[in-house]
Amino acid sequence: MGRGWLLRLVVAFGFAQGAVSMARPAVSYRALALGADERAVGVIAGAYALLPLFAAVPLGRLTDRGRCAPLLPVGVALIAGGCALSGAAGSLAGMAAWSGVMGLGHLCFVIGAQSLVARQSAPAEQDRNFGHFTIGASLGQLVGPVAAGLLIGGDMGRSSALALLVAAAVAAVSLTSLWRVEHRTAKASHARGEPGTVPVHRILRTRGVPAGILISLAVLSATDILTAYLPVIGEHRSIAPATVGLLLSLRAAATIACRLVMTPMIRLLGRTALLTVTCLLAGLLCAGIALPVPVWALAVMLAVLGFCLGAGQPLSMTTVVRAAPDGARSTALALRLTGNRLGQVAAPASAGLIAGLAGTGAPFVMLGALLLAAAGLGVRVGRAPGADPAGAVRRRARQRA
Repeated sequence: MGRGWLLRLVVAFGFAQGAVSMARPAVSYRALALGADERAVGVIAGAYALLPLFAAVPLGRLTDRGRCAPLLPVGVALIAGGCALSGAAGSLAGMAAWSGVMGLGHLCFVIGAQSLVARQSAPAEQDRNFGHFTIGASLGQLVGPVAAGLLIGGDMGRSSALALLVAAAVAAVSLTSLWRVEHRTAKASHARGEPGTVPVHRILRTRGVPAGILISLAVLSATDILTAYLPVIGEHRSIAPATVGLLLSLRAAATIACRLVMTPMIRLLGRTALLTVTCLLAGLLCAGIALPVPVWALAVMLAVLGFCLGAGQPLSMTTVVRAAPDGARSTALALRLTGNRLGQVAAPASAGLIAGLAGTGAPFVMLGALLLAAAGLGVRVGRAPGADPAGAVRRRARQRA
C-alpha cells in the first residue's frame, strides 16, 4: 500500500480544512453584517469549539477500540452542513449554533485522521508523517481565506452567505479522496494494551502529555484568533477583505514551507530547540501585530509568524503519541484536541472581551504572552525521556569529543 494512503489523506484534509478556513472569516464578516460587535464575533468564534470540547474524549475512546476511517466522512458531512446552514442563518444565535456543528465535524475528521497517521506510521516516521499530514491543513488555510476574500464584496451579508455555501461544496469534494486510507491490519496491530481502558487522569499525568497539549493549545489559539480577528483588524485599518484573505494565505504558505523543511530542521537543531525558538519568535511577532504598521510590514510579520507556527502542531502530536500509554494513543490525541478546543472557546471569548475593553490589537498581545509561555514548556518537553532523540545524539557526540 506504500504511502499512497497518506497522500490521499493529505488531499482530503486539504479540502476539508480549506472549507473551514474559507468559512471562518466568512462567518466573521456575516456576523459583522448582521450587526455583531467585537465581543459577539468572539463568542461566535468560540462556539465553533464548544461542541467539540465535550465530544473529543468519547470519540478518541471509540477510535482506540476500533477503526479510524469511519469518522472521516461523518466529519465531512457535518462540516458541509455547518457551512451551508451558517450561510442561511439570519441571526447571530443561529450562526453560533451552526458554527458549532462545523467545529464538531472538523473534530471528527481530525481525530480520525490523526489516529490513522499515529497508527500507521513507524516511530521513526512520525515526525515526518505528521508534518506532511499537517501540510494538508496548511494548504486549506492557504486557499480558503483567499477564496473567501474574493467572494466577499460590498454587499457583505449576501456575499458572505455565498462564500459559506461555496465552502460547503468544497468540503464535500474531500469525500473523493477517502478511499483505502486505512490498512486492514491497523486495528489488530493497535489492539495491544486493552485500548480505551486507560483512565484519563493517568494519561494526563504521563510525562510529556500535558506540555504537548498546552503547546498545541497556544499554537492553535494563535492561528484561530488570527483567522477570526484579522478581518476585524482589517475593518478598523481600512484593509480590504481581499487583502486580508491574501495576508492569511501568506501566513499559511509560510507554515507549509516550515513543514516541508521540518525534518532537516529537527536534525540540525533538535526537537527541543525547534519548539522553543519558534514559539518564542511567534510570541513576539503576535504581539507586534497590535502595532499600527503598514500593510507591507504586516505581510512580512505574518510570513515569519506563519513559519514559526508551522512547527508546533506536528511536533506536539508526536510528543503526545510517544508519551501516551499503550492502547490510549487516540484518546491522548483526543485530549490534545480537547485542549485545542478549550483554547478555541476561551481564547476568542477572552479576545472579544479584551478587544471590547482595550481595542482590536489587544488580543494579539494576549496571544504573544501565551506563545511565550509555550516556549518555556518547549524546554520542559525536551527533558522528557525519548522526547528529543536527535538532541540526545548531539549531546553524546559532544561528550565523546
